[in-house]
Amino acid sequence: MTTLRAPAPGWSVEADAVIVGSGVAGLTAALHVRRTGRRVVLVTKSKVEEGSTRWAQGGIAAALAEDDSPEEHLRDTLVAGAGLCDVAAVRALVTEGPDAVRALIAWGAAFDRDLTGALSLTREGGHLRDRIAHAGGDATGAEVSRALVAAVAQDPGIELIEDALALDLLRDDTGAAQGVSLHVMGQGTRDGVGAALAPVVILATGGFGQVFAQTTNPAVATGDGVALALRAGAEVADLEFVQFHPTVLWLGPEARGQQPLVSEAVRGEGALLRDLDGDRFMVDVHPLAELAPRDVVSRAIKRRMMETGAPHVWLDGRDFGHEVWQARFPTILASCRHHGIDPVTELIPVAPASHYVSGGVLTDLDGRASIQGLFACGEVACTGVHGANRLASNSLLEGLVFAARIGRVLERETFEVRPVNVSAQPGRLIAQADLRTIQQTMTDEASVIRSADSLARARTVLDELPDSGQPSTEDWETTNLHAVARVLLDQALVREETRGSHWREDFPERNDERWRVRLVSRLTPEGDVVVRRETVTGGGHDDAQ
Repeated sequence: MTTLRAPAPGWSVEADAVIVGSGVAGLTAALHVRRTGRRVVLVTKSKVEEGSTRWAQGGIAAALAEDDSPEEHLRDTLVAGAGLCDVAAVRALVTEGPDAVRALIAWGAAFDRDLTGALSLTREGGHLRDRIAHAGGDATGAEVSRALVAAVAQDPGIELIEDALALDLLRDDTGAAQGVSLHVMGQGTRDGVGAALAPVVILATGGFGQVFAQTTNPAVATGDGVALALRAGAEVADLEFVQFHPTVLWLGPEARGQQPLVSEAVRGEGALLRDLDGDRFMVDVHPLAELAPRDVVSRAIKRRMMETGAPHVWLDGRDFGHEVWQARFPTILASCRHHGIDPVTELIPVAPASHYVSGGVLTDLDGRASIQGLFACGEVACTGVHGANRLASNSLLEGLVFAARIGRVLERETFEVRPVNVSAQPGRLIAQADLRTIQQTMTDEASVIRSADSLARARTVLDELPDSGQPSTEDWETTNLHAVARVLLDQALVREETRGSHWREDFPERNDERWRVRLVSRLTPEGDVVVRRETVTGGGHDDAQ
């Protein structure tokens, strides 16, 4: 176990459970934990509504239609997961998903409905049924966030600490979780480094899209939860499976950080991908053409860009007309026009960017991590639901379902408060000055298309970065990204095959005989990455029975 180099906590707050993160998973977890009567401290890195959830455009997938079933949703998920899904986890997701969406509606989320008052369900890539519930056309995440934030705000048993970066897991002499250290940014009744003490810690910090130069993730997505778990000695898995969204608005070669997403729901409505010569290319790649799974579409776009030397391809939604754009995709329409593009009459320049990681802190079906008292849900967790590639619109659903499952654990189990052991030693601290090097190296060498040579080059660059950081929010975030990137590189090097969102140029075929395994990693106290293999039983659509 190591820690970030930081001052000792100067203040503390106590609760029965500490939840880190305020997206769909964290907020839902807070509401379910409160149903057990426990007091909750909810820690969020910025303002409570500013996580990744509010950027979700597509919607929430669930078998809510009369002509749909959990079994069909399960099969579509397994196909997208490319043989590595945990079938039991997927079955929990799809069978408990409809009730989870209904609970969200009961909390106040308003979804789009048709003229009869029924939910208006659409289709996205990889789904063979219309099962995507959406709100405000393409503003589902914002509506989900709004409803959950309002529900949390009404509960006096949930104490909110905003503008707080969680630093490290606090543990007792038995190794069990006893809270987190955190740094509250700015001036207030609490500022500087403190401690949120509780025998239950739930990580819901989202992903680590900022490890790459271009991403759909907000600036707060710096892998803090995964890095915290790694430093504490917890196991993580599947970090090599980073999903790159195929259609992100291309803003030019110098653009960095969060880029505007053009939801695949636009392709679900019939928009077409064209190269710079105007030719459709997806029809020759996959039977579903533009509606193929995201990894297939991202690689096809990247291939066409490499073949033609073009920096992007085109997304053509001109046949929609203004009424469809305005009614179905008002957020995307406004975003494109803000950047000088009118999709009603013009082609939209798009290119892949990092979007979602299928892996994270390894958990069981009830959200338990490998450390007593530590749980994880949402994108920060690896439940086994997504396998090698997440099916569209399963992410919000996963946050809802597995947050509820953690709540049910706390209904039947107790966790003991013990004194914190503070004997851990600080590790390396990487300065923010090296952030751009990390991001560009990962983008150039370890993004959509990889090889042993490119991954080794990236690892050399990251290993040679100096231990020159100082205790500060920026350097702590950079150190978190560095830790996550190093594990990603090691797992990507070990997996000598192409599967799902992991593409190896030097091993272009999927190899079920050798690689139908989950790669599980942990950090040693010296900071070395140890990778082991865990056999995946089932995981393919033929194993769903």
